[in-house]
Amino acid sequence: MNRIKLAPLALAALVAAPLAQAAPDLIAVGSISGTYQDLSATTGTLENGVAGNRLGGIGSGLTWAGGTTFLAIPDRGPNAVPFDSSLDDTVTYINRFQTFDLKLAASDAGSALPFVLTPTLRDTTLLSSSTPLVYGDLVGSGVPALNHGRSFYFTGRSDGFDPSKPSTNPNNARFDTESIRVSNDGKSVFISDEYGPFVYQFDRVSGVRVKAFKLPANLAVTNLSAQGAVEISGNTSGRVANKGMEGLAITPDGKTLVGVMQEALIQDGGDAGPYTRLVTIDIKSGTTHEYAYPLTSTGTNKYVTVSDLVAVNDHQFLMDERDGKGRGDGSVAKVKQIYLVDISGADDVTTISGATNLAPHAITNKTLFLDVKLDLVSHGYLTDQIPAKLEGLSFGPDVVVSGTTEHTLYISNDNDYLASVADDNAVTVDNPNQFFVFAFTDADLPGFLLQPVKALSDDECSTSDQGGGGGRHIF
Repeated sequence: MNRIKLAPLALAALVAAPLAQAAPDLIAVGSISGTYQDLSATTGTLENGVAGNRLGGIGSGLTWAGGTTFLAIPDRGPNAVPFDSSLDDTVTYINRFQTFDLKLAASDAGSALPFVLTPTLRDTTLLSSSTPLVYGDLVGSGVPALNHGRSFYFTGRSDGFDPSKPSTNPNNARFDTESIRVSNDGKSVFISDEYGPFVYQFDRVSGVRVKAFKLPANLAVTNLSAQGAVEISGNTSGRVANKGMEGLAITPDGKTLVGVMQEALIQDGGDAGPYTRLVTIDIKSGTTHEYAYPLTSTGTNKYVTVSDLVAVNDHQFLMDERDGKGRGDGSVAKVKQIYLVDISGADDVTTISGATNLAPHAITNKTLFLDVKLDLVSHGYLTDQIPAKLEGLSFGPDVVVSGTTEHTLYISNDNDYLASVADDNAVTVDNPNQFFVFAFTDADLPGFLLQPVKALSDDECSTSDQGGGGGRHIF
């Protein structure tokens, strides 16, 4: 079978002799140009003129799926290109996940890093419901042209909701996908979103939703709008618009999902709130619990946001905290850090609201695991070269580094579907999707358990065309 290989990042611009290995440390980088298209060849052209199969934004979420297979998920679509402000420039981009082969190979002697990462795009899977969804008509029709029979596709358009029901109505078509995890048997994927917030389970092969998890009512808003700012001003509780369930983890035993809100709920202070919420979901029963996670302060009433988390075991997690600075923002990166957090003994705060009330119940066991910005700088990156949106987090297969077997942590960036951007000197630079691979040892992360995901065979992964959204099509 022929496959398209996407070129790895050229490392010539990095220093030839990085600092001595000190785990956790960068061992490889892979890159995908923002000019590529994915494998959904029949998704047409979006309202803003962008191709419906633009391969972009894929670093919003990342998960290992066994072997060298990873699943990457873009967010709600290329709304960085203007369309209509009444929709916050969102379009009928069909939600999807991409299947990649991320293969590490030893670098040549004298190379800046010990490994080269080569991404190979293997599949594109569109996400749909077998039952009708609510689409918007605020600016023309928000119904995807690919809808047919029992296939009703989810899209990123912000007006796809029923205004008479809370934002967590699972019949809404709007879906702002942010994180993805795979079941231990490899047959299902779990995806979190910012609009509802939602956590859905999909069949991995067909992309059809098989389950919607009911989340606590205090996460929802009741006054809905296609414009985020209007939605924020019209509610006194619930998630902040575009700051919903940004991250999602699955425990190694495959029994529990753990979602994290990007920032504090409105009733907890919103943008100025010091505590966001972790939400655990028992996959079998649907039972949920909430925990108050203390955000890192960057000044008076200012806190970083969280983008993703991965499960170290059933009670410890690595949390991705970041600012919005760096390449893609026309600025320099400041905060890109991974924290280890332990929820053992933490109080359930589902019935508690307000920062003052949450404070005595907040998680206290939180330590810095990896300062991503400092590590990248130690390898020759300038701070304006570090992507602003380092959003995806995933463990991967073990590797041998200098004769020692080590574990891997992959971090991916969301490039907002923009192939090029202006840097902090207003110079146009390439803006690829990237994968940064870090190695660490058991001593760096005691108690680490890698999720035992079954790798699916080519026959198990094969599917019909789904209107251009699935199967192993090669372009």
